[in-house]
Amino acid sequence: MINVLSVNNMRKSDAATIAGGTPGVELMARAAKAVFEAVEWRAPVAVVCGGGNNAGDGYALAELFSAAGIGCTVFRLNDKTSRDGAYYLDRCLGSGADVRRWEGDDLSVYHTVVDCILGTGFKGTVEGSCACAVRAINESGACVVSVDINSGLDGDSGMGEPGVFSDLTVAIGSFKPGHFLNRAKDVMRQKIACDIGIPPVYQPFRLLEASDLRSDFADTLLVDSLYDDLVRTVA
Repeated sequence: MINVLSVNNMRKSDAATIAGGTPGVELMARAAKAVFEAVEWRAPVAVVCGGGNNAGDGYALAELFSAAGIGCTVFRLNDKTSRDGAYYLDRCLGSGADVRRWEGDDLSVYHTVVDCILGTGFKGTVEGSCACAVRAINESGACVVSVDINSGLDGDSGMGEPGVFSDLTVAIGSFKPGHFLNRAKDVMRQKIACDIGIPPVYQPFRLLEASDLRSDFADTLLVDSLYDDLVRTVA
């Protein structure tokens, strides 16, 4: 079975882990390392960052690119950052990574684009520079990796427009309902979850896989049939 945590459960679990003695910067480092190890990277790479911890994951990832000699450009959509994100922005700058302000740049010159614009807590409609960056990513023709969730999608409902189309989405800590519901199947070609050591404070949802079913039903029952139950539980 696949563990699925609501956005609220993930947020409180993250806070409890930090309160229990694991610094937020350590969790961010683990997240970046997990994303780095999930992909066979080909340069040049663009990392597009919004604000908050999702951007912080991108800055930490860019530091790893610099250390590995992988050519990387970091685009900042605004000057906002979280405390932990600011820590990794400073480290990113110190690593010699090319950090620039987003100016509607052409992303088609990059082989891989990393989406670190908006996290799972986003709700509403993507607007302004974020919407511009989402369109640029989708029109780039590059291999797209979304960190935690595709920017623009609601982490609980899987709804949102516009949203990034990804070749791979790396869920941080655990899958959220929005990785499976509504638009998720249309915008995520592949998705994986990475465990970074955040125990859930509340019982997670459990999503059946074909391997969990009796063999005589495994080929006929689909995981998709559980989506409606998950929607009702989240609502």
